[in-house]
Formats: sequence, structure tokens, C-alpha cells
Amino acid sequence: MLKEIVYNQEGEEVGKVNLPADVFGLEINQDLICQAVNAQRANARESIAHTKDRSEVSGGGKKPWRQKGTGRARHGSNRSPIWKGGGVTFGPTNERVFTQKINKKMKQKSLLMALSSKVKDEEIILLDKLDLTEAKTKKMAEILNKLKNGAKKDIDKGVLIVLPAVDQKIITASRNLPKIKTIQADSLNIYDILNYHYLLMPKKSIKVIQEFYIKQ
Repeated sequence: MLKEIVYNQEGEEVGKVNLPADVFGLEINQDLICQAVNAQRANARESIAHTKDRSEVSGGGKKPWRQKGTGRARHGSNRSPIWKGGGVTFGPTNERVFTQKINKKMKQKSLLMALSSKVKDEEIILLDKLDLTEAKTKKMAEILNKLKNGAKKDIDKGVLIVLPAVDQKIITASRNLPKIKTIQADSLNIYDILNYHYLLMPKKSIKVIQEFYIKQ
């Protein structure tokens, strides 16, 4: 079992907790992690850019001029790509599909590897609990500042707060803080884990993660 220091909201060390090795102690496979991140980002991508080909451009039903006798080159439609205002050849279309498939086991294992990498790189901060009496950004900022000093972590680099359950006060209080995001422990994704420098979670989140991602 892996041991990790536990802090309170004042930034004081209050003990240690054993982390389950099947969640936080996996060997890192960078290729699998990269594949999972690329798949998630590709699946979130939308086809926005679109150009009209010659079949979509309006007009052009009439032959611009007769075939012979004018001295000009022959043309059948002003929708031709070589005409100004004509269709575009090989331009981007909104029919493109960026979806990348990754099977469930690979996706789950890569997520656990990402969590393991946070422990290995000492980029995880555990709390005995995380409670707010009121949904105030100032209160949340004070907690983070105390942890920055007590845990000796550069919180300004970015923090992903992993909650064991929905806590609207914490979500609201964190919303306006730069480089801070809240997420539920049963809704983790590999991109957010790696995109934020630190993971901040109450001890209860560990049990939720283990039950949701290991015991399915």
C-alpha cells in the first residue's frame, strides 16, 4: 500500500492514509495514456468548417455561353471550381467524422495510470474533509492558499478538485477561481487529470474512485 499525507483545511498535516495500489500504484504506460487522451479530445471535436462544392453552390444551371463561335473557352456552368464564386475542390466539410474508438478496459486502465502518475510525481493533495459553510469564492481561495503554504504545493499551476459527491457550495465557490475545476470522483476523465497540475481530494473520494473504477 502507498502512504500519502493528509491535511486539514488549515494546511496542517493531520495524518497519513493508505492508497490502494490497484488505483494509485499502477505502472505507467505512456503510449496507452497518449492514445486515451487523443481519443477523448478527438471525440469532443466538432466539424464546424464547411465549404460548398459545385453541387451546393447556387445558380449555374444555365450554360454561360454557347459552345462554339464566341472565341472563348467552352464552359458548361459557372459553378465550376475554376470560376470565381464557384464550388471549392477538396475543401473542409461538416461531414467529417473525428471519432476515435477505445475499448472500455483500455480507457479505464489509462485513467488509473493517470492517477498513479499523480501520486508518483507528488501532485496529489489529500484532505481529511472539504466543507464550506457558505458558497463564497473568498473562503475557497483561503483554503487553497493555506494548502499552498502548508503542503508546499504551487497551487497556482492549476488544481482539479475531486469531490466524492456533488457539493454545490464548493462548486459555486470554485467557479471564479483561475485554473481551478471541480469534478465528481465517479465522473473522472483522463484529460482533466493530466491537464491540471494537482489533484485535490477529500479522503472519501478515494473510496468512491475504488468502488466505481475497480469493482464494476
